[in-house]
Amino acid sequence: MPTNKLAKQALENIIRKSRVHLYKPIQIAEILYHHRTEKGWNLRDLESYRNLSKKWRDEISLRLVGRRSTSSQKFQDNIFETNAIPPNLLAALGKTNRKGKGFIEAYIYKALENRLSSVRTVEKYIKSSKADSFDLLDLVTLFKRVPGLRRSIDKMYEILVYALFATIVRALEAKVTLEIGNKDKEILNDFENFIKMVLGINKKQTKLVSKAALYRVGITNAADRGLDIWANFGPAIQVKHLTLTPIIVEDIIDNLAADKIIIVCLNAERKSIETLLKQVGWDEKIQGIITIDDLADWYTLCLSKKYKRDLGNNLLRNVEREFKIEFPTSTELKPFMSSRGYDTINLPRDWKIEI
Repeated sequence: MPTNKLAKQALENIIRKSRVHLYKPIQIAEILYHHRTEKGWNLRDLESYRNLSKKWRDEISLRLVGRRSTSSQKFQDNIFETNAIPPNLLAALGKTNRKGKGFIEAYIYKALENRLSSVRTVEKYIKSSKADSFDLLDLVTLFKRVPGLRRSIDKMYEILVYALFATIVRALEAKVTLEIGNKDKEILNDFENFIKMVLGINKKQTKLVSKAALYRVGITNAADRGLDIWANFGPAIQVKHLTLTPIIVEDIIDNLAADKIIIVCLNAERKSIETLLKQVGWDEKIQGIITIDDLADWYTLCLSKKYKRDLGNNLLRNVEREFKIEFPTSTELKPFMSSRGYDTINLPRDWKIEI
């Protein structure tokens, strides 16, 4: 296959596999932009732009989607490996892009525009939903059905879990008590600064009562097996929509320093997870295994006439807020496209964006 065709195919694969924010495609676009507009760049010399291109990418992604990549350096550098876009293919793209006055850059940013349009479809559903019209399973189905969002389905599950748990915990007015059981005055005096700075109490006030709360860890990689949600009342919460294997289950347990773990999974996964946990002897560490059906039942209850005024309305606001944080829809993209002249570029017939 000709190099140009391989390069185009490699770029299309990167875009197709990318999550909503298109960090890696943006990095490629910025490399091509600087190669086209500045003299002296040799795209076969990877080390001349490997790290610098991350800075270019972050500057643009912060402007367009309000955030930058938090993936590991190893994951970020995968973009230049032979199964992605190595320097020889990038050089081919650069030559074609320069000849075409930046049309490959435009192609990438129009792909981002299309992806963000998909986000707006889901956001519109969430924003227009009322307690008597919102359906968790319908929302998940919509997210799966939109090709540009399907790879980020794990984040949608995480949002739905967090919004629900946080809403119910607040409604229950649950409280967490921290108390020093050792009343020995000598140790309280000797470790007075530790008690104040680490525990947040003091030797006179040895008891602290606070509201129970949950927190999302933030943006993580698709392959990340770490913590998704943590609670100040004990358990770590893992949200998994993929099939779990003994190795993944072992990694989950080993990588979390928590006495108890809650796993949220697909209905079909529950029995296999329970079996796996018994096999490795970790079933006692699991506080609960929650399925999508469980979530749907709790959503229905929160949105029912009995609870919709308080729980239901708060729940929908939480879903909307977390969705906006995770999937921002950019108002900066059109001005950016205009400033670069991408909006006036007509893409070649074989470089059309699939809507």
